[in-house]
Amino acid sequence: MSPHSSATPNRASAISFVPSPGIVWGFLGVVAFSLTVPFTRVAVLGGMPALFAGVGRAVVASALAALALGATRQRLPNGMQWARLAVIASGVVVGFPLLTSYALTTASASHSAIVIALLPATTAVVAVVRGKEKVRRAFWLMAVVGASAASAFSFVRSGGWSVPQWSDLLLLAAVVSAAIGYAEGGLLSRELGSWQTVSWALILALPVTVPLTLLSLDGLSEIEPKAWAAFGYLASISMYLGFFAWYRGLAIGPIANVSQVQLVQPVLSVGWAAAILHEYLTLSSALGGAVVVVCAAMTVRTRSVPEGPRARK
Repeated sequence: MSPHSSATPNRASAISFVPSPGIVWGFLGVVAFSLTVPFTRVAVLGGMPALFAGVGRAVVASALAALALGATRQRLPNGMQWARLAVIASGVVVGFPLLTSYALTTASASHSAIVIALLPATTAVVAVVRGKEKVRRAFWLMAVVGASAASAFSFVRSGGWSVPQWSDLLLLAAVVSAAIGYAEGGLLSRELGSWQTVSWALILALPVTVPLTLLSLDGLSEIEPKAWAAFGYLASISMYLGFFAWYRGLAIGPIANVSQVQLVQPVLSVGWAAAILHEYLTLSSALGGAVVVVCAAMTVRTRSVPEGPRARK
């Protein structure tokens, strides 16, 4: 076998444990997003209306986006890109924040992680369908194992399963919304850039987010200071800066693989919930979290199906 044989680098790649740039950027985004559920819970428990917590953060983030776009004089997207931005805005600017905010008025942060743990697998499915990504069967196997492990971790952590509530349906709808927005955002980021994509999506959503925010202004004077602090994080990091890293990771891709980094998000969120909301953390929860992390690492190591010679041209 010659040194330049294709079998040699493939074998080296198989035994390499150095994460790809897409995985690294994706993980940074997940770390930023892992505080979203606990801080949303802090905001609504602190007297902030769920509607304001859900869409008000997008209005603040839109102001940051307008400053960034104006300062760098970014070109306007074209017609088809605007349509794709509308899909992204519906999923991650309006859908996910609004649905999770209402769900978290009654559901605990730990319980919410049960449904949100399905997000990586859902994003992978959307990525395969929308982006026509090819993945190995081993990927799907590990994705199912990882989603099951993450759900089991959250299940045990929240004290067991109960009769499904409206909050569970809201969280499930939020997962679907986010998965569509993530996959489409990852694809469009390859054309517009990661931070440009989320910035234009925020601007495009203003005709929806501004009126809804204005409708939720009553009672803001009674909101606790800690709720405003949590809202500040949600607006600046969860709704904006976190997407810089996340969409960059998805753009590098493959989206199906990078999305599996989200498997560690419930583990991180539960850890933050214990630290911030004082939700009890047990040794079994810590061990379960370690299992989830291992599953996530094994899943992202599963390679996509190699492209043929024509596809690489």
